[in-house]
Amino acid sequence: MSSTPFPDTDLAGAEPRVGDGRNLDSILRIPVLMQVVLGSATMPVADLMKLGRGAVVPLDHRVGEPVDVMVNGRVIARGEIVIVEEDNSRFGVSLTEVVGPSAADPNA
Repeated sequence: MSSTPFPDTDLAGAEPRVGDGRNLDSILRIPVLMQVVLGSATMPVADLMKLGRGAVVPLDHRVGEPVDVMVNGRVIARGEIVIVEEDNSRFGVSLTEVVGPSAADPNA
């Protein structure tokens, strides 16, 4: 009796699998969209049409609350906004929590 679950398959000529290292490099080069969500706001279209330069839109997050880090539309982490350069011209995110699959996607 064979010790493999699929005794009739010949693995010698099989294509490399994703996790075996040979194809991993091609997977790691796939671009993804990463977004940091500072907050959101809901308003009627009429109010949206009145917005102009200098208008302030209040968001639902407060200063100091964690921001959501999203990849391809799914929350993968939460973090804090930080300054990443000495001249205070760039921001970044310091990750404080990596969200597991069950918390990030209710369908997972």
